[in-house]
Amino acid sequence: MKLKKLLLLTLTLAFAVSLAACGNKDNTSNSATNAENNNAGKSETAALSGSILASGSTALQPLVEQVGKKFMDKNPGVSVQVQGGGSGTGLTQVSGGQVQIGNSDVFATEKMKDAAAAKELVDHQVAVVAIAAVVNPEVGVTSLTKQQLVDIFTGKITNWKEVQGKDQAIVIVNRPSSSGTRATFEKYALGTKTEDLKGSIQEDSSGTVKKLVTDTPGAIGYLALSYLDDKVKAVQYDGVDATVDNVVAGKYPVWAYEHMYTKGEPDATTKAFLDYFMTDEVQNGDVVELGYIPANKMQVKRDEAGNVTK
Repeated sequence: MKLKKLLLLTLTLAFAVSLAACGNKDNTSNSATNAENNNAGKSETAALSGSILASGSTALQPLVEQVGKKFMDKNPGVSVQVQGGGSGTGLTQVSGGQVQIGNSDVFATEKMKDAAAAKELVDHQVAVVAIAAVVNPEVGVTSLTKQQLVDIFTGKITNWKEVQGKDQAIVIVNRPSSSGTRATFEKYALGTKTEDLKGSIQEDSSGTVKKLVTDTPGAIGYLALSYLDDKVKAVQYDGVDATVDNVVAGKYPVWAYEHMYTKGEPDATTKAFLDYFMTDEVQNGDVVELGYIPANKMQVKRDEAGNVTK
């Protein structure tokens, strides 16, 4: 009997020792796996570092700023700075190497006189922007035809009463010739280039244009949909509202791709930023939230010559 008890005790101790060894082995394995995962995460974060400077289109600026902040939150080692200045400035600076990204509302070949320099730039289309003619809410006009807009921006119509509005002088808030927003408006809303009229206001910043139209009696300008609210009145174009649905379907013609140009292929950090722009998180989130249109939702396409196809 004593021999049996001794044998049972011995077997129990041996089993306990074996379990303890297995437990230590599993813990060691889990610790190693966790360490590997942590190191992998640190390596991924560490791989993205450096500074990205983007300049150019003020129509695109709010989107790039918002996405840039989110990208920096995800990648603490990266700094993204965004400046305005207009599409011409963005294209000139990216071509000259002063910035990593040149934001533009127009194709580089449309804007740059140096065709060889334009060909060095790589086009990254991140969204579509639509532009609406906007007026001070007090002028009493809700719709303008293409010809009426041409007559206003060329100085043939100078009073709102000539287009069924109030008896009030028209004040034009235009953009400088370097502006991509002006180029888009002239090409697709007016169908012609215009001269700067005496007495008209020149302003490139979309935010300032909005404030001027809001605060100036009789004012008219044009803004991206992302800037519209009840402070300004967006007028119909040939009877068509400037809405996302009308742009997507090809019914509203005043729109352009939002380009983020790089000189040649981007470096790893800039490429990661541009790739992040095209994720569902940004395209269906930030792009839509700020009033832009995801490029892949368009039911029509437009080439550099302005030709639209289904």
